Amino acid sequence: MAIADRHGLPVAVGIASASPHETKLVAATIEQRFTRQKPRRMIGDLAYDSDPLDRRLRKRGIQLIAPHKRNRVRAKTQDGRELRRYCRRWKVERLFAWLHNFRRLVIRWEYHEANFLGLVQLGCILILLRNYL
Repeated sequence: MAIADRHGLPVAVGIASASPHETKLVAATIEQRFTRQKPRRMIGDLAYDSDPLDRRLRKRGIQLIAPHKRNRVRAKTQDGRELRRYCRRWKVERLFAWLHNFRRLVIRWEYHEANFLGLVQLGCILILLRNYL
């Protein structure tokens, strides 16, 4: 899981097994951020359409922007103005494309979780250095 800023540069990364849902991993990923400030807004895909996640992020002062699922039972929480920012989600996908330039991250050779997390963080450092130097 990764959080990117508005330019597509990494702000936080986290790894976990494939079994927990993405909404359960958001808080841990925010705590592992590289910056002092937490993000003001987070843009997520359809999987992030969760009222409990929205409430948890709102308590932290973070606004969640995610489109609603078609089978949503409760009233909608997003209006058209906020969802216009969803079109910028491609910048997060670009971050994942940049991370896939590192072969060792695409094919996970590391057996231990800490080693893999270290390589993901190293990849993020290299991405930041390429864009700031």
